[in-house]
Amino acid sequence: MVTSYVHDRPVRGLATNLSDTGMSLSAISMLAPPPGLVVGLELDVPGLDESIWASAQVCYRKDDRMASGLGMRFVAMARSHARLIREFCIEMRRKNLGSLLARIRA
Repeated sequence: MVTSYVHDRPVRGLATNLSDTGMSLSAISMLAPPPGLVVGLELDVPGLDESIWASAQVCYRKDDRMASGLGMRFVAMARSHARLIREFCIEMRRKNLGSLLARIRA
């Protein structure tokens, strides 16, 4: 889960694709921020006890009836939080690759 702060108002969303440079996010259409806006983010990453705080710029927005798909690029983050995200992404890639290799070998 992700909470973005748009003009100091919290907007909850669901992160669907996280990397060390940004993420994809789904949020309710009428609350989703427009492209170009820089928002504050609070990310809850599985397996981490603390929230990750960052600023991100909305680079892409595709609206649907209920939800908007957003592409967001991180523009500022504490080094310790950036390291936690990078380590999480590396571990997820390692697990996914191991699973793929196991299926190929089977």
